[in-house]
Amino acid sequence: MKVIFAGTPEFAAVALQCLLDAGFAIPLVLTQPDRPAGRGMQMHASAVKQLALKHGIEVLQPLSLRRDSKDAQRAAEAQAAHARLLATDYDVMVVAAYGLILPPGTLAIKPCLNIHGSLLPRWRGAAPIHRAIEAGDDETGVTIMQMEEGLDTGPMLAVERVTIAAQDNTGSLHDKLAALGGKMIVAALRKLEQGALEAVPQPEAGVTYAAKISKDEAALDFNLPALELGLKIRAFNPFPGASAQLGGVTVKLWAAEALESDSEEDPGQVLAADAQHGIVVACGAGALRLTELQKPGGKRLPAAEFIKGFALDGARFS
Repeated sequence: MKVIFAGTPEFAAVALQCLLDAGFAIPLVLTQPDRPAGRGMQMHASAVKQLALKHGIEVLQPLSLRRDSKDAQRAAEAQAAHARLLATDYDVMVVAAYGLILPPGTLAIKPCLNIHGSLLPRWRGAAPIHRAIEAGDDETGVTIMQMEEGLDTGPMLAVERVTIAAQDNTGSLHDKLAALGGKMIVAALRKLEQGALEAVPQPEAGVTYAAKISKDEAALDFNLPALELGLKIRAFNPFPGASAQLGGVTVKLWAAEALESDSEEDPGQVLAADAQHGIVVACGAGALRLTELQKPGGKRLPAAEFIKGFALDGARFS
C-alpha cells in the first residue's frame, strides 16, 4: 500500500516513523512551510519534513491547498500541489496535525484517514490535548477517522482510550497519544488492505471544540479557583507556558498543586514561601502551591531554588 502523508509537528512525525518502520511506501509528504523559530528566528523545517528528507522522501510545502484562494500565490501553490497529488500513484492519504484544511478536491482523490488526539466527538479542532487537560477530563485517547469536509466530523475507524494521570501535562500526554496514534494508524491501514476496516458514524451527543491555544491565555487570573488554575498550568506546559506578574516581572509557572485553604487574603497574595511549604498563593477558592517556576532568561527551578532569587515576603502575583 502506498501512502501520502500530511503532517507537521512531532505528533505527526511519530506516526510517519511508524509507517516507515511498518514498511509502507511513502512516495510523497505534505507539510507546512518552514517557519522562523528560536532566539535567532532562523528558518526551521517541521519535524515531519526533517524526517522525510532523512529518508529521501519528496516533500511539498504549499501555503494552501485551496485552489480557489483569492491570494494568487496561495492559489498557484494549491494548484501545483493538486496536480502533484493527481500525478502520484498512491492508495490512501494519512493526515496527522497537518495544520492546513484539505478541500473537497483533495479529499475526493483517494481516501483520507486522520489521526486525531481525542475521543471524538469530544474535542474536535486544533488543540484537543490541551483542552482535555484544561477541562479536567479523566480520560482521552486517539481516534482514527475518515476525513470529510466538516471539522473532524468524519466516521470513526478505530478508537483507543488513555487515562489522564494526575501528573500529566500536555507534553507528557502528547507523547503517549503520539505513540498510540502511530500504532493505531499502522493497524488501521493493515485492516484497510484486507478490506476489514469498518466505519462508525460519530455520536451526535457530546460534541465539544478544542480552540487553538493562544499566548494570551497564558496569563493566569488568581481570582479563579485553585483547581482550575492547576489544570491550566498543566494544560499550558510546555506551550505557551502559564505565567503571572511578580514584582513587575513575568514569571512562568510550570507545575503546581491545588490546596484547600480558608485564607481571607486577596487572590494572588503569597501565603507561604519557604523550603518546607514551597510557594503557596491565595486564589479565588483554595490556594495554589507552585512547585516549578522560571524567571525571564533563567532555567526552570523547583520552588525551593526559585525562592533563593526572589524576595517573596508580602509579595503578590497578578
